[in-house]
Amino acid sequence: MTDRLVGDLPVRDAESVAADVPADAELVVSGFGSVGYPKAVPVALAESDRDLDLTIVSGGSVGAEIDVDLVEANAVARRFPYQARPPAREAVNDGSIEFHDRNISTLGDEVEFGHLVDADIAIVEALSVGPDWLIPTTSIGQTPAFIAGADELVVELNHSVPESVREFHDIYRVGLPPNREPIPLTDPGGRIGTDHVTFDPEKLTAVVETECLDQPYEFRDPTPEDRDIAANLGDFLETELEDSLLFEDSLRIQFGVGSLGNALMGALGDADFGDRDLIYFGEVIQDGLLDLLDDGELDSASATSLALSREGQDRLYEHADRYTEDIVLRPADVSNNPALIDRFGVVAVNSALEVDLFGHVNSTHVNGNYAMNGVGGSGDFNRNAAIAVLALPSTAASGELSRVVPMVPHVDHTEHDIDIVVTEQGVTDLRGNSPRETAESLVENCAHPDFRDGLREYLDRGLDRGGHIPHHLETAFDWQIER
Repeated sequence: MTDRLVGDLPVRDAESVAADVPADAELVVSGFGSVGYPKAVPVALAESDRDLDLTIVSGGSVGAEIDVDLVEANAVARRFPYQARPPAREAVNDGSIEFHDRNISTLGDEVEFGHLVDADIAIVEALSVGPDWLIPTTSIGQTPAFIAGADELVVELNHSVPESVREFHDIYRVGLPPNREPIPLTDPGGRIGTDHVTFDPEKLTAVVETECLDQPYEFRDPTPEDRDIAANLGDFLETELEDSLLFEDSLRIQFGVGSLGNALMGALGDADFGDRDLIYFGEVIQDGLLDLLDDGELDSASATSLALSREGQDRLYEHADRYTEDIVLRPADVSNNPALIDRFGVVAVNSALEVDLFGHVNSTHVNGNYAMNGVGGSGDFNRNAAIAVLALPSTAASGELSRVVPMVPHVDHTEHDIDIVVTEQGVTDLRGNSPRETAESLVENCAHPDFRDGLREYLDRGLDRGGHIPHHLETAFDWQIER
C-alpha cells in the first residue's frame, strides 16, 4: 500500500502514533459532514487504556471513531464546535465534555490565531501525500487552516477513497486578517485553487496507512410532510423568481444537511424555474444534488463535503468523470464565506427545531438547555444570504408538539436573520412585517391547525399588554414547561 506515498515519509502504525499523543493534547481533525475524518488514530487512542484528557476540534460532524469510541473511552474533555452522535451529545449535556459552538466560516481563523485552541497536532485524512503536500479525501472543511495552525501533522492515508476524488478539489487559501484580500471567485462553479494542501515538511511526524470507509449518511425516505414543504418552497421560489431582478438569469441556492434538506434538494427538479440556471453554493453535496445533476437540472454544485449515502458514494465513485466538471469541493472558509454568499445572492434554506411567533429561531437546544448538535453553517448563510428561508415541519413528536411556539427558549438566529418560513401548512414572508404582523401570519399560514388557538390566545394576552413585540412573559414558556 505505497502507491500513493510520494517520497521518503515517516510511515508508522496507528498505535505508535497514539502512544506519542500527549494525554492533554489539543487536536484538530479533518472531517465535515461525517466524511473525510481520521479513523485509525482515534480508535487507537480510544483503545490505548490511557488516562486521556483531549480537546478535539473538527470542521463539522465526524464519525463514530471520534464522537463515540473516544467519548465512551472517557478520553475527551473538550469538544468544538459540532457534535451529532448520541454518546457525544449525552456527554455534552451531562457536563462531562465541555462543548463550545461556533459558526463555521471563522473557525479556521480562530485556530490559526490560537484564539480557540493552541493546536498541538492536526490529524487529517488524505488520499495521497508527499513531503510537503497532501490531497484530502471526501471533505475539505477546515483542513488547510488546521494544518497551518497546528504544531505537528499526522496524515491518515486512506486507500479506500478513489484517486478520482481529487478532481473535485479546488483548494484556495484565504489570507489572514488584517491583510486578507478579496477571494477572486466570480462564478459559483468556478475554480481558483489546486487539488492539494501544502505544509511545512518539518510538521509531518507520521503517515498512517488505512483502508477505512467513511460512515455514509442514512437519509430517510421523504415523508408526506417533506413533500408538502418542498411543494410550498417550490411555489414560493417560482413566484419570487418572477418578481425579483435578483434571479433574472439563475437561482443560486443552499440547503442544510440532513434528510429534510436532501428531500428539498431532490424536489427542486419539479419546480418551474423557466430557462434560468439552477446553481448550488453551500456546505454539503447530498444525494438529491446528484439526482439533479443526473437529470440535467443543476448547472453546478459547490460545497466543502460529499455527505452522501452509501448508494450516493458508490454512484459518485463509479462515475466520477460524470460529475468532475460540475462538482467543486472548497475549504469551508470559502464555501461559507460571507462575502461570497452575498456576492452570489444565495437563497439559503435551512431547518431548525422551532421558530417563535416573532421570527426567532432555535436550531440547537431542545427546551433551551439540551444541546442536540451545533449551529453549523446556518448562521453563515442565514445572515448573509439574499433570502434566508427557514423550512421545517409544523409539529414534532408525531404531532404532539408545535414547532411554532410563543417564544423560543434558545436563540440561534434572530428575527433579523430570517426572511421566509415554510412548513407543510404554508409560507410566511417576514420581510417588511411588524412583529404583530409576523405573529399573525405565522399562526395562520405555518402553524398546525391543532395549535393555532393556543398561539392566538398567547398573542392576545401579549396584545392586551401592548408594546412593539407583544410577549406575555409570564406564560411564554408554558408549553416548554408542560412538556
